[in-house]
Amino acid sequence: KVNIYGGGISIGHPIGATGCILAVKVMYELARTEKKDAMISMCIGGGQAISMYFTKP
Repeated sequence: KVNIYGGGISIGHPIGATGCILAVKVMYELARTEKKDAMISMCIGGGQAISMYFTKP
């Protein structure tokens, strides 16, 4: 699937803010749509990464 709303590259890369921006964006999309689950992943530098899984109550 293609994310038509963009992702980390399309929003730029403000230092330290990318993860927060993506988390808020996915929460907004869950509220806006009838989807129940979403997942984001972020590169945190030094070869590390983290994923976050969101579930609508």
